[in-house]
Amino acid sequence: MIEVRQLTRVFRTYKKQPGFLGGVKGLFHREFEETAAARDITFDIAEGELVGFLGPNGAGKTTTLKMLSGLIHPTSGTARVAGFDPARRENAYRRIFALVLGQKNQLWWDLPAIESFLLLRHIYGLPAKQYQETLDELVDLLDVRAKLNVMVRELSLGERMKMELIAALLHRPRVLFLDEPTIGLDVVSQKAVRSFLRDYNRRHRVTILLTSHYMADIKELCERVIVIHKGLKIHDGSLARLEMAGGRKKIIRFRPAAEALPVGIAAGTAAGTVGPFADVAAFAPEGVEPPVVAGDGEITLHVPTDQVVAVSQRILAAGPVADITIEDVPLEDVIAALFKAQ
Repeated sequence: MIEVRQLTRVFRTYKKQPGFLGGVKGLFHREFEETAAARDITFDIAEGELVGFLGPNGAGKTTTLKMLSGLIHPTSGTARVAGFDPARRENAYRRIFALVLGQKNQLWWDLPAIESFLLLRHIYGLPAKQYQETLDELVDLLDVRAKLNVMVRELSLGERMKMELIAALLHRPRVLFLDEPTIGLDVVSQKAVRSFLRDYNRRHRVTILLTSHYMADIKELCERVIVIHKGLKIHDGSLARLEMAGGRKKIIRFRPAAEALPVGIAAGTAAGTVGPFADVAAFAPEGVEPPVVAGDGEITLHVPTDQVVAVSQRILAAGPVADITIEDVPLEDVIAALFKAQ
C-alpha cells in the first residue's frame, strides 16, 4: 500500500547575520544553510497495517507524513501510496487518503462541526446515502452525536479531536496519516481515541501510519514501529523486537520496612542512608548505573536480567522489606537509549 524508497527532504534556509550591517550584507551576499529533515528513508507498509512512526522532535516524522500527503515535494527519492505518486497531487489520490495533524484544525472554528461535515460532503462529492451512513457510524463510534451542533470553539480538546477524525474519515479513505492525534488530551480522551482507531482499523482495514510521543498510543495500537532519528531510519520491525532491546535489564524497586531502620528514624526519611540498607550501592552489580533513592525511601536498581534473582535474594536477606517489584525497562527508556547510541 505504501512504498517509500530513499525519500529525502532538504530545507534550504537563509542565514541572516546579526545587526543592521548584517542585514545590509545579506542584501548583496546571502548565506544559506541546508538541513536534511529526512534522509534516504525506505520502508513498505502493507494494506491494513497500523504502524507506529517514532522519533524525537525534529527527527523528520511530520516532514515524511507531509511528503506522503503531497503537501511538500521530496528533494530526492520516491514514494508510492496505493499506486499514486503523492507529489503529483492528483484528485484521485486525494480521495483515498486523509491526514490529521494533532496541532492543526481543518474544521471551521465558528461553526458547528456538522456544517464542516456538510461542506466536506460537497468537496468530495459524496452521495447523500453514503455520507449519512458514514457519519452515523463515526458519530456512534466516537459518541459525539450530542455535540454535532455545538460551535467547534466551544468543544473540549478531546471533542474537537473526535470531530477532526470524523472529518478526515467521511470520504472513507484507504490510508490515514495521523500526526500526534492524542497530543494535549486527558487520559480519558486518549483512551477513547485509541479505542476508536483500533476498532476502525479492524473494521475497514485502513492503512494507518501513526506518530505519537505517548508510548501508550504505540503499545496499544501498533505491532510494528519505524523509528527515525535526525532524518535517518534506525529501526523498522516489531514492537516486541524493539522492547527486547531493553530486555537485557530489569528494574528492581523496593522500600525498606520501618523495622529495618534504627529506633527513632521515621520510615522512608532515611532509607538508603542508615540501617541494613545504608550502602545501597552494594546491591547494584558492577558496571550498571548507581542506585536511586527517592524521597519516599523507595530504592531503584537497574539490574542485568541474568542477575535479577541473585540481587533480589540479597535485598530480602539484608532486612525487612515493605514492598519490592521487578519491572521491564520502559519503552521510552529503550527508545532514548537507541537515540543516544546513534
